[in-house]
This record gives sequence, structure tokens and C-alpha cells, in this order.
Amino acid sequence: MLVKITQLCGVSSKFMNAKNFYTYAKHAAQVSFKLSDIGEGIREVLVKEWFVKVGDKVSQFDEICEVQSDKASVTITSKYDGVIKKLHYKIDETALVGKPLVDIETENGEEINKSTKTAKNEQVVIEENPNETINNTSLCIPSVRRLAKEHMLDLSGIQGSGKNGRILKEDVLKHLAQTTQDETPVVTTAQDRIEPMTGFQKAMFKTMTNSLKIPHFVYGDEIIVTELSRLRQNLKQNQDHKNLKLSFLPFFIKAASNALQRLPILNAMLDEKSENVIYKSEHNIGVAMDTKAGLAVPVIKNVERLNILEINSELTRLIQSGRDGVFSAQDLAGGTFTISNIGAIGGTYMHPVIMPPQVAIIALGASQVLPRFDETNNIVPVEVMTISGSADHRIVDGATMARFVQTLKKQIQDPKLLLLNLF
Repeated sequence: MLVKITQLCGVSSKFMNAKNFYTYAKHAAQVSFKLSDIGEGIREVLVKEWFVKVGDKVSQFDEICEVQSDKASVTITSKYDGVIKKLHYKIDETALVGKPLVDIETENGEEINKSTKTAKNEQVVIEENPNETINNTSLCIPSVRRLAKEHMLDLSGIQGSGKNGRILKEDVLKHLAQTTQDETPVVTTAQDRIEPMTGFQKAMFKTMTNSLKIPHFVYGDEIIVTELSRLRQNLKQNQDHKNLKLSFLPFFIKAASNALQRLPILNAMLDEKSENVIYKSEHNIGVAMDTKAGLAVPVIKNVERLNILEINSELTRLIQSGRDGVFSAQDLAGGTFTISNIGAIGGTYMHPVIMPPQVAIIALGASQVLPRFDETNNIVPVEVMTISGSADHRIVDGATMARFVQTLKKQIQDPKLLLLNLF
């Protein structure tokens, strides 16, 4: 039996829509599922994708939504069995840790929304206005949402043909074809667009703001990679390894780790408050990547324990995560040293910017075949890469950075030294 609760709550009906507030005896209870702490000091996230809509039934561990912080993308799963009654945020809105994310109607609610009241043997349920809708909660994967965003389409106006009404890429393309079939060109005046910084872009803003407070010492050199390039080509021609994709980068990552063993100050962190230098025992090398979500620096852990093929395997996994625009929090945490392979896009010498609390970073330029003199003064073609390194000049002197680059250079120019660990 439904019982109106206007008087039970002691609130004037003037301020309540009585038809929306009821008590159920021995019936469903509504719980607010709050966004839990996802670690790394994250206090707010961006809602990137809803996997449910109001009215959907969910079970424990079902995926609710995908959120993105300035460190990682995380999939949130349900703690309860029940029916979704309310989504508290729209796509691209900021959700706060500890605040309600969704309301779920359960048969036996364990924690009741604080805004409800309780009478003896009765539970109060606040039902949403059935006419209230939240725009852009249509079900689809992130790539489909991006496609719609590129064409400025409202997903709520597209009928999905996938499971549970999920919108597929084909649905968006079909909608585009229908809306543009008889469309005539319209001349529009360009307007400024204002977008708040989010996700990795917001993280880069914070990190680089802090980084530029550091006095950088910058050092650059050339590295001849002719022998290393020949080694890679030989591996490709070997039938046992013909499917192996091996770039220069795994060799540089391993060579950097070897150099860090000789010069551990570059694998340290600076505690400015206590003026302590913390020497890190593990070589967790971050690799700066240009991803769909912006600049990200996923980390290859314990490089000192890995061989080049193991490094390549982990690097391949992280590159794929970057293409998908999704990294776990663990992938982005714990870096002690960073390498930027900006040469994959182009350019030679750089001024790489340190990521605090780290104290050093190197950047690799593009490889080029250039004329050089050999030992008999004959001009010969050699393959050359440039390397640029920056160090925190408060605790690292120029000679240390130079020795690091020369130790790395020695291994790359003579790969036998790298492979035999003779550096």
C-alpha cells in the first residue's frame, strides 16, 4: 500500500510535489551509489561514458560508467543489485569523490539516501519525475561518441540498432547520410569556442606549471645508430622473428636504465620541503606519448630487471592503450625517469621539460642519414639520432648529465655492449 508522507516528514506540501514522495511497506529501497576514492589523491573525475540508463536493471559488478581523471581512465562497477533510478551527471560533467554517482532501487537497501526519512516498518523513496530526462545518456562506445561529437550530433536523436538500444557506428553514419542528403550549403561565421581543460590536458597544465619552477640544465649530442639499425634489419629478415616489431625505443630504454645504475642521482626524487634527495631503487621509466586524450606518460616498471624483448612487449601494450585513450591508474603511476620519443613525429634537438618530483628527462630526435667522415677522412653515409637531456640543476651538475648521455651513447653505438651488459 502506498502512503503519502508529506505529514510524516514534517514538510509543508507547499514545497513538495506529493505525487513524487511515497513510502513503501516491505518494498524497494533507494540507495545512492557514491563515487569511491580511486587513489592517487584524485578528488574529481570527468564522466566520459554511461553504460546504463534510467530504468536499467543492474547486478553487482556490472559496469556503470567510465570516468577519467587527470591520471587515468577507470571503469566504475555497481555495488548493488537493482534498478537505475537516477544518473547524477551528464557526459563530460565533473563528478566528485564521495558524492552520489547514481541512485539504485534495491529490494533491501543497505544505505539509504540521507535525503529520505524513515517511519516504523516503512522506507521512504523519492521517485524521479518521469518527465525528467538527462541529455546525451545514450548507450554507445567512446569511439562512436567521438564520431557524433565531431559532426555535432545529438545522440539522443539517433535510434540505436545494437543490444539494449546501443548506438553503433553504422547508426551514426546512416543518420549523417539522411540529414545531409538534401542539405544545401550554409555560410556561417566562425565563432570562438571555449572548452575547459580536462583529463590529461589538465594534468599537463598542473605538471608543467610546477616544472617550470625548476632550473633546467640542458645537454645535447648526436648518436650514430647505424649498427643498431642494421641489427634491427637483420632481426626482421630472420624467419623466426619476421613478425617482431622492434623500434629503436626499447634499446634506448634499456640503455638509459644501465646508465642510471652508474649515475643513480638521475633516478632520484627531490623532497623540497625537507631538502632530501630520495634515491629510487627501481627504474620505472615513463614514456611520453601523444594519445587521443592528450599527452600521457605511461610507465614501464622495473626496467632494470627486464630484457629488451620484455621491454618491447610492455611498450607495445602501453602504445595500444594510448591509441584507445585508456590507461589504468597503475600504468601512469610511479615513474622515476622519463623518455620522450618526439622524433617519431619529427624534429632534432629539443628542450625536454622535467616532470617533478623527478630530476631528469631525455628526448630523442628523428633518425637521419647524414654524411660524415670516417677514420680515413672519407665521406660515408651514417644514420644519426639526436638526444637532448634536461636535469634539475639544483641537485644535478652538468658533468653528471653529460656522463649519463655518453654512457647511453656508448651502448647504442655499439649494441654488443648493450646486449652483453658491458657499459
